[in-house]
Amino acid sequence: MKNSIYPCLTIRGKIATASDFYLETFGAGKVSQTSPFVIQIELSGQKFMLLNEGPMASPNPAVSFMVVSEQAEETEKYWNKLIDQGKILMPIDRYDWSPKYGWVEDKFGVSWQLYTGSKADTPQKFSPALMFAGADAGKATAAINFYTRLFPQSGIQGILKYTKEEGQNPDFVKHAQFKINDFTMMAMENSFDHGFGFNDAISFVVECETQEEIDKYWSQLTANGGAEVACGWLKDPYGISWQIIPKDLGKLVTDPERSGRVMNALMKMKKLIIANLENA
Repeated sequence: MKNSIYPCLTIRGKIATASDFYLETFGAGKVSQTSPFVIQIELSGQKFMLLNEGPMASPNPAVSFMVVSEQAEETEKYWNKLIDQGKILMPIDRYDWSPKYGWVEDKFGVSWQLYTGSKADTPQKFSPALMFAGADAGKATAAINFYTRLFPQSGIQGILKYTKEEGQNPDFVKHAQFKINDFTMMAMENSFDHGFGFNDAISFVVECETQEEIDKYWSQLTANGGAEVACGWLKDPYGISWQIIPKDLGKLVTDPERSGRVMNALMKMKKLIIANLENA
């Protein structure tokens, strides 16, 4: 069975409010798990984890979420909700690549690219977009190749480079779309220093069936400049944060009879060991 990959958003002290906000904004969603520390929601069938504790960093546009709609009215509906107490990063308007597009940072600091276009090209409703900017510009192609080699059911769906007339290095990625374990992601590059970069406020959770899978992802993602963090968290060589966890971790930490023991064991680990958690 394939791994499940989904984003984790650190929204300290506001996850209940954020959960309600995203469910109201995007509709077609539900709460699938809730606790004082973590809320999991599903939007159009896709998992999002909202985290109340952990990283001290705040989300920024280095990781945004492309939201695909086939109708301009739907794009505008999302925009009108997300812009409330939010910030415009690119005005909603007609662009060469979309009849209605806008980039907005919501009141929780999470960035959304609202795109009107065909779902035949991007059937996944929400796709994380990685912005390699400033000192990170020039690393996107290597990162894409690394991720698509590491994960099964992966592939590069397209890489568009800049033209010389656009004022960027023509070797840089203007837009790329790729899949890792059948999960669509995107990447962009920009040589300008926008004052933000990748941090651990937005991470990607990889649910693993076996210890062998955890070991594989942990060793390869932490090699060559990556770093172990704690409690299943790591940072890869490109600065992206991941949580490599057992598929059944949610059940273990919510089991009323042993949740305390499981959490105590988990807090002492960097890489998670399934047997030690199950036997806690």
